[in-house]
Amino acid sequence: MPRIGIVREGKTPQDNRVPFSPKQCKEIMQAHPSLEIWVQPSPIRCFSDEEYASQGIRLEEDLSSCDILFGVKEALIESLIPNKTYFFFSHTKKAQPYNQKLMKALIEKRIRMVDYECLTHDDGHRIVGFGFWAGVVGAHNGLLNWSRKFGGFDLKPVYTFKDFQALKDSYEGLVLPNIKIAITGSGRVASGILDVVQYLDIAEVNNEDFLSKDFNYPVYVHLTGEELYQRKDNGSYQREDFHLHADAYKCTFLPYAKKADLLVNGIYWDKKIPRLFELSDLSDPDFRLKVISDITCDENGSVPCNVGASTIADPVYGFNKVSLQKEKPYINNPNIIDIMAVDNLPNELPRDASKYFGGYLMSYVIPALAQHGSNSIIDRATICVNGELGLEFLYLQHYAFE
Repeated sequence: MPRIGIVREGKTPQDNRVPFSPKQCKEIMQAHPSLEIWVQPSPIRCFSDEEYASQGIRLEEDLSSCDILFGVKEALIESLIPNKTYFFFSHTKKAQPYNQKLMKALIEKRIRMVDYECLTHDDGHRIVGFGFWAGVVGAHNGLLNWSRKFGGFDLKPVYTFKDFQALKDSYEGLVLPNIKIAITGSGRVASGILDVVQYLDIAEVNNEDFLSKDFNYPVYVHLTGEELYQRKDNGSYQREDFHLHADAYKCTFLPYAKKADLLVNGIYWDKKIPRLFELSDLSDPDFRLKVISDITCDENGSVPCNVGASTIADPVYGFNKVSLQKEKPYINNPNIIDIMAVDNLPNELPRDASKYFGGYLMSYVIPALAQHGSNSIIDRATICVNGELGLEFLYLQHYAFE
């Protein structure tokens, strides 16, 4: 009988999310009697050990007899058990230098590493992720940081609320100033952002009106690929072509940076994709952005004044447009943009985020594990197995073995 273990998160800063809630663990074992779930005790999880025990889930420090181990963030190298199957976000598929030692350890220990980020349907769409909750928290934080910088309304940090419903309840009766918000991105992150702004009854306006008009109430514009990028040669945009030849495109966001007060950035970005703007653009006296909530959170990435990730405890730093240096936030200085760049935003709503995430795993991954044998979803997401790279990741040869 296959045995699943839920590992204790060990990465710093600590992550309090889980792959499955206590209730979901019970439901999995009821639906798939061939599966058994053990949970490694942890004092930091958003669901307590007692909550798991109350659902009949076994608490066990030693998970070496488990066949499959589920976590959330990268496992500590010293905690890896050889010859097991692991599920977590490994952050290795882009050959990230900071996780090369982890990659080598996975190979040396002959671990099957199944990366959540790489779990996809046959058409390439991702199956699981915490993006919706990153969008929710990122949108709230953008407004929270505006209120701390300029006043006029009052918001509390997301982590002070029990759950998403309590957060939404706090919006009742809230009156926002007439700020103009630019939202970038699509998919789950954008869905989370839009859920917040729509719940707050912020009006959506079209691109032309956003760029040409002022309003006496808060508004937002939502910019996706075709509004953000154009081919350099003919001004067109085609999604597939863009993802294949991003370096042939230019970004058209700068006019919005001259009309928006707040940017909530949720686009996907890699080094081939043009940035939303460049540092040199900050010297333009018409550059208007005052607060940026960078959910994408790539240092020197789509938002070049992101000079490093911040934390939930200390989420915001200022960036001086003249000196191009980091400063204290919330200062009454027109040359300072306040940047929110937290890279683990869903941790502020961990119970909601974990249940949402676990639901997708229950629908698509657990049935595959219960059936045994090869499964295309899991095979596509296998970074390495038995000391070799998975078929989808042979391009990591240099990263994994040299």
